[in-house]
Order: sequence, then structure tokens, then C-alpha cells
Amino acid sequence: MDFALIGFGLGVGVLVGMTGIGGGSLMTPMLILVFGVTPITAIGTDLAYAAVTKTVGGYKHWRQRTVDLRLSSWMALGSVPAAVAGVYVLRALEDWAGRDFDDLLLTVLACALLLTGAATLVRAFLKSMHERERDTIEMERRHKVAAVVLGLGVGFVLGVTSAGSGALIAVGLILLFRLSPTRVVGTDIFHAAILLWAAGLAHVMAGNVDFGLVGNILIGSIPGVWVGSHWSVRVEPAVLRTTLAVVLLGAGLALLIKAGLDLPVAVIVPFPVAVLALLVVTMARARRARAQVPSGGP
Repeated sequence: MDFALIGFGLGVGVLVGMTGIGGGSLMTPMLILVFGVTPITAIGTDLAYAAVTKTVGGYKHWRQRTVDLRLSSWMALGSVPAAVAGVYVLRALEDWAGRDFDDLLLTVLACALLLTGAATLVRAFLKSMHERERDTIEMERRHKVAAVVLGLGVGFVLGVTSAGSGALIAVGLILLFRLSPTRVVGTDIFHAAILLWAAGLAHVMAGNVDFGLVGNILIGSIPGVWVGSHWSVRVEPAVLRTTLAVVLLGAGLALLIKAGLDLPVAVIVPFPVAVLALLVVTMARARRARAQVPSGGP
């Protein structure tokens, strides 16, 4: 048993359950940067553990009735085959790049993390119009097409990098379908469980999964995602999302440095300051929003 891995799994699991974000986007760079796992094994291992973790979270959200099943199903029509295709594209890249494959994969993963961090920031600062939010959507043809296309893009990115399923899908659910926050998290996690099983099994067949690592992470992540899912309908996650977005951007830059890109120190140093600044701004916005809600008294 590796207690550091169990602790990381617990923390990531709580974040995933509460926000729908943070699984592959955090665990994969942790495995690479902290535990020294090779990039392709980190991606495969992350997808395998995340499939189990998000299944637990998806079941919890389904019981809480925070899942739009029809929308999840239409997204899965695009995301599942795209994720499997992404795994085979990854294998083709390994054959093509040879000894340079690890650096190439680190660069691709870093770009995915930067995109995910930006998407998470967008989600955290989207000014949701409460009168336009909805718990479900009547799936007309244009909605079905949008769901399949969204699934195709996110599924492929996930199959290649293991990152992005939570943040990218969440932003799509907000911008394209205007779902309410709790339904965004629940639908996101439920769909991700379907998607991750497809991608994870493809990586198992490709031999990219370390089952010892998977077991250690799951010991922490399963109770973590259950607790986080329980809290998701009770806790305002805006501060968590903002902090997580900056962490993802920082992890993306760290992976670019590990891949050999000569980034100046001035690019890295501002991140702790940015974390504090964004936390202050987000907490102030949350406090102001709570103050504007009527007390409900007589």
C-alpha cells in the first residue's frame, strides 16, 4: 500500500464528486511529476481507476436525480467510439515517434491540461442566468447533433490524454444546453463513467495500465467521490473550481518544462499569486450572490 497515492486518490475523488472536474486532469500529471510514472502508463492507469471512481459518483448522482439520462446517452454515442479511436491514435503515435514519444506525449498532455484549465476558468466565471437554467431539455434534432459532436471532441481528447472529460463536457452542458449547476455535475459525472469504461478497457487491451497503482488510488478515490457527490448539492464549488483551474494551468506548464520546453521562470512564478487573487475574487462574488438572495422571512 502506498499511502501517498491513497491520499492523492482521496483528494481527487472529493473534487470529482463535488465539481465533476479533476480526475484525469490532476491524477495523470501527479503520476508523472510526483511518482515518476511513464506518460503512457500514467494515462492508461488514470483512465482505469477513473472509470471505477466515476461509476460510484455517477450512481450517487443518479440516486440524487441530478442526471439527465437522455442527454448523457446522446453524448456517449459520440464520445465512446471517439475515445477508443484516440487510444489507437496514441499507439500509432508511439510507433511513429519512437524514442521521442514520451516528450511528444508530455507536450500533447500539457496542451490538454492548459485547455482544460481555461475551460474550468470559463465555467467558474460564467454568469449563469437563473431564469434560463433548466433541469432537463427536450432533445430536438439540433440538440442531439450538438450532444454527439460534443461527445466526439471530448472523447478523442480523453482517449489520447486522459484529461478534459469533466471540464470540457461541463462547459458544453452550460453553453449549449443551459443546465442548472447540480444537473451539470451529475450529468457530467454519469456520462464520464460510460466514456471512461470504454477508454479504460481500450488502454487495458493496449497494455498501458498498472493495476497496482489502480488499486492504491481506488482505496482513496472511491470514498472520496462518494463524499464529494454527497456534498455537491450542499456546497458552493465556485472557489474550488477557480483554484483547480489555476492548478491545471500550472500543471500544464510544468509538463511542458518536463518535455524540454525552455520556459522562463517569470511564467511560473505568478501562479501562486494568481491562485490567491482568484480565490479572493471568487469568494467575494459568492458572498455578494448570497447577500442578494432574499432571506425568505415573513
